Amino acid sequence: MDLVPMFLYCIPLLCLFYNFWITFERRRYQNCYILDYECYKPSDDKKLSTRFCGEVIRRNKQLGLNEYKFLLKAIVSSGIGEDTYGPRMVLEGREMSPTLEDAIIEMDDFFLDTIDKLFNKTGISPSEIDVLVVNISMLTICPSLSSRIIHHYKMREDIKVYNLTGMGCSASPIAINIVQNIFKTQRNLQALIVTSESLSLGWYPGKDRSMILTNCLFRSGGCAILLTNKVALKEKAMFRLKCLVRTHHGAKDESYACCKQMEDDQGYLGIHLGKNLPKAATRAFIDNLKEIAPKILPVRELLRFSLLTLIRKMTQKHTKTGAAARPVINFKTGIDHFCLHTGGKAVIDAVGQNLNLSEYDVEPARMTLHRFGNTSASSIWYVLAYMQAKKRLKKGNKVFMISFGAGFKCNSCLWEVMRDLDQDGNVWKEFINNYPPKTITNPFLEKYGWINEEDPDTFHVPDDYVIP
Repeated sequence: MDLVPMFLYCIPLLCLFYNFWITFERRRYQNCYILDYECYKPSDDKKLSTRFCGEVIRRNKQLGLNEYKFLLKAIVSSGIGEDTYGPRMVLEGREMSPTLEDAIIEMDDFFLDTIDKLFNKTGISPSEIDVLVVNISMLTICPSLSSRIIHHYKMREDIKVYNLTGMGCSASPIAINIVQNIFKTQRNLQALIVTSESLSLGWYPGKDRSMILTNCLFRSGGCAILLTNKVALKEKAMFRLKCLVRTHHGAKDESYACCKQMEDDQGYLGIHLGKNLPKAATRAFIDNLKEIAPKILPVRELLRFSLLTLIRKMTQKHTKTGAAARPVINFKTGIDHFCLHTGGKAVIDAVGQNLNLSEYDVEPARMTLHRFGNTSASSIWYVLAYMQAKKRLKKGNKVFMISFGAGFKCNSCLWEVMRDLDQDGNVWKEFINNYPPKTITNPFLEKYGWINEEDPDTFHVPDDYVIP
């Protein structure tokens, strides 16, 4: 009879233990791991050298002297080097009349090269993929690009598919967030994220300064990422997702309109970059940091920052002296590496300054911009690959990714390195020893400085001009 009361007393404890075990098991399978990733390196015949960039500019007969000077200044100050890649139709001189087939071939070249390499590296079959997320912002076809991948690789009929468009440069964290949420509801899944941008139909052939700038910054590239929540594959994983935050300012008129696809006065389609873009980006960036900082930084740093902020407010309140220096939060207390979006030299400089980063911290982003340009949503993966090729990523390190995109959006995430990572034959393998170079100054102005001597009233592009 004494066992009955004892059993009744144990029931609540058993229920508590059961709930604890279920929660523990659920959290084990909710982790989001990166097994491997593969960045795209186009063939050398697609390189846009300084010499060829000059040819492309000269081919646009709509440009006047002022437009030429504007493009020269943009290219010289962009931080982009001699070995970036462009779409084939530009290299063939057909940028004024691209076709849908050009855009599809551009994507097929990327798909077949990168996804094939990723499957070969990991030994995973296309039939084992449970979730497919494809992000190509500027190209929408029917059947979709995701369907094109499924058809080529003969993937399963029950695969979960997400085809993202219009997300811009910040789409990679969005794709990861989709996979992360699916992983929370189902166990033992494998997901493939494919991210790139189509430049063939997005190349702007007009003369509007707010739209022609994109031709100077965006280059061909892409990345395929394989993720899983299988506990059995934990030891093989490269990274584990710790935290992800998305900030969207689309409700604000100035943020919504600062970066958008539109037609110019002549009907040419392109991406308009408004003058208030830096302001919109700064606002989104600050709001994103406010939300993610408490989730990724140690308590001691948050307390230090809060205390200094309080002291500053009290000091200003009781004294008439000038404002004291604003406290700066030290993100390096919780982050080892910074994977910054290569939106341009100004973007890297601004983010580095706001986060108080050293030149060592921003080097991966600068070198990625120099070697590959701005490859839109895939840029941050080239930056990550640079860190890996330089053998910077050690087990336990925290890597902070941040990207910006039209909308206006700022998305960020924190990854934990699961094992020491070496070069592993990634996209930087062939030339990593040459980076960082002694100088990244673009020689464009030296080669095309003759434009500065031209008279605006008589200027024309000489058809027989020989490029130095």
